[in-house]
Amino acid sequence: MEEQAGNAFISCVSGILSIVFYIYMAYSLQTIARKTNVENGWYAWVPFLNIYLTIKIAGQPGWWLLLLLIPVVNIVVAVYIWMRIAEAVDKPSWLGILMLVPIANLIVPGYLAFSD
Repeated sequence: MEEQAGNAFISCVSGILSIVFYIYMAYSLQTIARKTNVENGWYAWVPFLNIYLTIKIAGQPGWWLLLLLIPVVNIVVAVYIWMRIAEAVDKPSWLGILMLVPIANLIVPGYLAFSD
């Protein structure tokens, strides 16, 4: 019985953290879209459209979404997209590489969105 209660607690905490993370990322992405004058910043709140929005903020064509479906290629493309997003908000492009680093990938979008 105690094990079930522990599992339920972990599930609740995990669910709450997932929602908080999603809200943080969506708001950060919407703010970056606003800073870069990209239309439809509300796409940040819709799954899959938010990926399209990141591609548009990076200044790449929408068909790049297909590249993100290819294993290994998706990693390279995602890093490149975040490097271009960093450049779009006048930050060093190497910040895009940090998106591969756990914990840092939680900080970078907020930094790009909310720093001057």
